[in-house]
Amino acid sequence: MTEMTVVVPRRWAGWARTRHLAGMVVAMVAGMVLLGPLWQVGGRLLGGAAVLARPDVGALVMATNMAAGMAAWMWYRGDGRAATAEMSAAMYVPFLLLLPPWWAGWVGDDMLLLGGHLLMVPAMLLVALRHRHAPAAPPRRHPVAAAVARGWPAGLGLLMTVDMWFAPTVFAPWTLLVLPAGYLLIGTWRRQWSDRRALAAQLAGAAVWGGLAVVATTASAEVAGVLVGVGWLVHAAWDAWYHRTGAVVPRGYALWCAVFDVGVGLTTLLAVLSR
Repeated sequence: MTEMTVVVPRRWAGWARTRHLAGMVVAMVAGMVLLGPLWQVGGRLLGGAAVLARPDVGALVMATNMAAGMAAWMWYRGDGRAATAEMSAAMYVPFLLLLPPWWAGWVGDDMLLLGGHLLMVPAMLLVALRHRHAPAAPPRRHPVAAAVARGWPAGLGLLMTVDMWFAPTVFAPWTLLVLPAGYLLIGTWRRQWSDRRALAAQLAGAAVWGGLAVVATTASAEVAGVLVGVGWLVHAAWDAWYHRTGAVVPRGYALWCAVFDVGVGLTTLLAVLSR
């Protein structure tokens, strides 16, 4: 077999690097949003909430969350270990440089966090320029990374409901309106209504969940909680159907929505039972 060389125009290579950096930033933010509740739950269970509340510890935890999200993205893309390790170090080094002045009382809490994030940008750019993150051909991905990528919506749904299992909350009746609204908005954006039956089904679903929200609003607190929990669970079955058919919404959205709906529905019912 002969080796094939793919020539990529310079302007497209630059755009590829920009997209890669943007993807890493999104992954870092996702790491903070998704892993933050896990630290809070762990702190409550292990009695370390006061330690996590310290600015220096919080800064390092934040760097860990960002590094984890960014490393997962780079792993999925097939980036090398050296580049991933150096980019992970870019999350920590700015905070490590500012921690001694903070311990000495020379900088405040806000300066520690703001300065760490500002210094993180040039640190990331230096690593990106060093490794030139712009593969000319689609990278080979680890089989585990590919498998995780295929099922990431379910994992995202689970992470978004972790805190609810430890602190169940009764969702407000109006949240039932969000369930059909998502399908209607996404279906409109994807131009799925050429099939009038599909649109009629979504409008019927909106009427059902809207009516359930109205009944829950006028019922007692206990009954309203049960209706809301059941409404979210029933919508999970709705999601499962559309995940199977692939109609109206992307399968990834239906999978995420099903897992999230189950988590919200069950924790809402748990909150009602624990009253």
